[in-house]
Amino acid sequence: MATYGKKAGDKVETAMDERKRGALKSGRSGKTVTSRKQAIAIGMSEAREAGAKVPAKKSAGKTAAKKAPAKRAPAKKAVARKAPGNKAAAKKAPAKKAPAKKAAVKKAPTKRALPKKAAATKTVAKKASRRATKAS
Repeated sequence: MATYGKKAGDKVETAMDERKRGALKSGRSGKTVTSRKQAIAIGMSEAREAGAKVPAKKSAGKTAAKKAPAKRAPAKKAVARKAPGNKAAAKKAPAKKAPAKKAAVKKAPTKRALPKKAAATKTVAKKASRRATKAS
């Protein structure tokens, strides 16, 4: 026995065609739908409204209702406390040190344009040195 009816398939198909044309709009915000999954969901929703054979929509409300509400511990009464004495006032926090300045980083000298042959040999030498460091 089929889960979905023919009418449901037709509704989903038309929703997908509208999405391809850019004519399918989201119900609440009115934005153009670009997602394939959202287009299918809209088609299924329209099929339900039209009375087509479609499985019931899974809702989050049913699962939340099954869970028992969490038990909360009774609120504790506030206990009156004495004001802090002179002992706490006598202690002073140590002075914060200023962060040390970072040493200035020297910039590498700018590269000059090299002849093509010299540049090619230099890159080959660099690659060889990288391979040697990776191997070790």
